[in-house]
Order: sequence, then structure tokens, then C-alpha cells
Amino acid sequence: MAISTKAVPIPDLVPVKRALLSVYDKTGLVDFAGALAKRGVELVSTGGSYKALKDAGLSVLDISEVTGFPEIMDGRVKTLHPAVHGGLLSIRDDADHRAAMTEHGITGIDLFCGNLYPFEDVVASGADYALGIENIDIGGPAMTRAAAKNHAYVTVVTDPADYDAVIGELDVNNGQAPLSLRKKLALKAFARTAAYDAAVSNWLAEQLQEDNPAHRAIGGQLAEVMRYGENPHQTAGFYKTGESRPGVATARQVQGKTLSYNNINDTDAAFELVSEFDPGRTSAVAIIKHANPCGVAEADSLTDAYKLALRCDPVSAFGGIVALNRTLDAATAEEIVKVFTEVIIAPDADEAAQEIIAAKKNLRLLLTGGLADPRAKGLFVKSVAGGLLVQSRDNGVVDDLDLKVVTKRAPSAREMADLKFAFRVAKHVKSNAIVYARDGATVGVGAGQMSRVDSARIAARKALDATEAAGISEALTKGCVVASDAFFPFADGLLSAAEAGATAVIQPGGSMRDDEVIAAADDAGLAMVLTGMRHFRH
Repeated sequence: MAISTKAVPIPDLVPVKRALLSVYDKTGLVDFAGALAKRGVELVSTGGSYKALKDAGLSVLDISEVTGFPEIMDGRVKTLHPAVHGGLLSIRDDADHRAAMTEHGITGIDLFCGNLYPFEDVVASGADYALGIENIDIGGPAMTRAAAKNHAYVTVVTDPADYDAVIGELDVNNGQAPLSLRKKLALKAFARTAAYDAAVSNWLAEQLQEDNPAHRAIGGQLAEVMRYGENPHQTAGFYKTGESRPGVATARQVQGKTLSYNNINDTDAAFELVSEFDPGRTSAVAIIKHANPCGVAEADSLTDAYKLALRCDPVSAFGGIVALNRTLDAATAEEIVKVFTEVIIAPDADEAAQEIIAAKKNLRLLLTGGLADPRAKGLFVKSVAGGLLVQSRDNGVVDDLDLKVVTKRAPSAREMADLKFAFRVAKHVKSNAIVYARDGATVGVGAGQMSRVDSARIAARKALDATEAAGISEALTKGCVVASDAFFPFADGLLSAAEAGATAVIQPGGSMRDDEVIAAADDAGLAMVLTGMRHFRH
């Protein structure tokens, strides 16, 4: 196909004389169509939209009266016709286009109002392959893109939230749509169809188990324009992808200030971590600062879990994010509000707890309705200069792994429970990650260091600070276990952990020096378990 070099004139104001309305979401449709009709606009519509307008008493043409062809194949074919697309795509100021319209009896369409089949909602509900395919809209995106391309002459409306603005502009401009409005709505239309096609292609890739399709599209819907990004000189927006998995994007904000970019990032990290702990088994609390856990614990009650999590690093917890795996109760809320906290996220909160939180007007409380399944599949996307890195979500869970004891001494039952706990946490700590834990609580966390031995030393140093802050005579790390997100390349990191008081270690293994590291563990009397799975987090 040859590339067009024809320059299309773009008038400032375009009269709206004829409108085609074909929507799935009929919110506000009758009022919008009625407002157009009152301003002398001829209405054309399709299927259910036509019926809704006709039942409301509006004068409206059925699309078949325009095309001279009935809807066929269960409505799959109704608008894919030259009378429709010629009316949307014709350049009104081009003599050849006008001649073609006259020859073929095509009338221009000055406004197209359409929204699409709810493909994203249907597949998010767990629809099977056939139902997903059936809910891929064809005519809607085709008309939307045609109208948006020809925004020099056509106003394209894809969002009921824009109905009032369109009518307002027509009133101000004596029934004409200004170019500024047409451009803005065209951008919105192309963005919508792009996100729609992204949802379809990613769903198909998942259905066909195609991990790396030749083209990868990522789409989302703007949920909020942020005041700024990570720093005040950066712009930012929060986009929702439509994934139904519980989390910060699907949570209901009960109270508090608007979430910032950093709040959302940290809250997501906190909730993903706490979701590793089955609420049917234990209460768990994670306190996050700058996307790293500064304290995590599990206990019989949320209150006890919170106190243990806070004990790990009470200094860093100031201004942090608190995530809980069970319904927030009053006793736990009382403890949390004693420390300045930015966000609390939990599956739910009882009325008494909400009343306590309400006294802190700026404290955000997010309720998710459930936990995020740590085993769920999904995509993780990161931008780099000139490209995107796309990988599957890290959905490895320690309970599913075949743990291998490689030292002469096997861990005790208590040590094994703590090893699993520590490895759950290490999965959510920036690499290089070292986590000391004892009795279901972190006692020291080393994150994001260039060498693993440095992480081990920092975690031990923070544990000593926590010991002093708690007024405890014996170091919290004495008798603890240690988890590493990746293998120990040398024995030095392991020996640092042993010096801190660790008695057992869990790590992926796989180093060329595994035998050396295992021998060092045996010499130090440590029990060591290999997971065979690494959890780098950059």
C-alpha cells in the first residue's frame, strides 16, 4: 500500500450535523443523544444503542437504513460498510472525496460516540477461551480509529465522562466542535484502542503460553495524575491495567491524603510481601520503607505481629507503610498510630479500627478485600533506554520448593520454620538480600548492597541497634537463622552470619564454591538448606 502524501486541511470549527452512536456502556447515552437532538443533530445508531434511544422517544435512524444492509452473523457485521467508514473518513474539503460521497450516496458523520465490548472485564472474570474471543470488539475499534484519524472533521467520543464537555463546547460554539476538543478526544480514542488491543494480545499470549511474542504492547487506564514522580521535578501518572488481583491498584481508599508515586510503589511492595503469609495459618505484618522491609513478623495476633515487626527497626519504620494479612482490629490500630505511618493496607478493617485511624486525617487506609495470590502468573515490566524489559512475575513460593539439607546437621523444627519465614521475606528484599529471623520475626535485614557480605554485616549491625532499642541484654540474632536471596559466592558472608549468632541458613545454592561454603557451614556447626530457586529483586 502506498503511503499517502496528501495534506489534510484542518478547520478550527466543524459543524456537528450527524452523529453515529454505538456503545456497549450506555451510561448517560440517552441524555447525551437527547442533548444532541435538541441542537438539531441527526442521530444514527446500532443494535442495543438504537433500541435504548428509540425506547426513550428519540428520533433515530437504524444503521441498516444508512448502509442498506441488515446486521448479520449475530451482529458481528453491521458497521463494516463504506457508508459508515466513508462518512467517518471523508475529507470534506477534498473535491475527489466529495465526488465519491455524492456518487455513492454517502453522508458525512460529524460525531462518533462509541465504547467497546468489555473484553478486559470478561477475561478478568475467568472467562474461557471461546467467550474471550467472542468479546473482542471489531467494529467499535475500527470506527473509533477512523473517526480519530479524521479528527480534522470528526469529533470522536469514547468516554461517557466527556459527554457534558462535548455538549458544552457545542453550545459555546454555536453547534460547532472546536479543533482543540477534537484533537484531545482523538488522542483519548487512540489511547483507548491501543490499550484494548494490548489487553487482547497479552491475553492471547497467555492463553497460547507464548512467553515472548514478537511484539509486546502494554496498556493501562489513567487512574490518577500524580503531583509528581519519585522527585518533585518528575511528572507521573498512575495507570491501572485491569488486573483483578487484589492490591494497591484495586484497593478502596477509606481515608487519608492522595497517594504519592512513592506511596504506591512502597505500598505495593508491602502488600505483595504480606500476601506470602496465609491468613488461615497466621497473622502477619510487614513494615516497608523505600520498597524494602524494615520489619516483618508473624504471630497469633496482628498486634503481636506488629510489635515484633516494629522491634526489628523502629527507626526506619517512621514514615513507613504497614501491610497486614488479616482484618485490622482496634488493638492493632492503636499500636500502629503510635508511630508516624504513611499508609496502612489490609484486606479489611473493623469499624473500631477505622474510627481510631480516622483520628489521623492524613493517614491513608487502603482495604483490598483479599490478599494477592503469590503464585499467580503475571507480567513485570521495566523501562530501559529505548526498550522494555518484560518478565513473568516471581511467583515462586518456598512451601512449593523441594528443600535439600546439605550439611551434616539438619535444622531443627523451629529452625526450619524460621528458615521458611526468612526466605519468604528475602524474596521481597532488594538484592543483595540477607535476612536474619528468629521465632517468626525478622531481627535484621540487609538490602541492596553491592556485596553479600556487606548485606550480612549491615543486617547484623541493625540487629544490634534493635537489641539496644528494645532494652534486651542478649543480641536478637543469637540463635537466629539467616536467608540469602541468592547463593553465597564465598564463605565470608556465611561466616559473618555465623558470627552474628545464626545457627542455620537457607539459600538457593548453585555457586561454583558450594562445596567450600557447605564445608564452612559444617565447621561452624550450622545447618544449611538449599532451595534451588533464586529471588533476585533489583
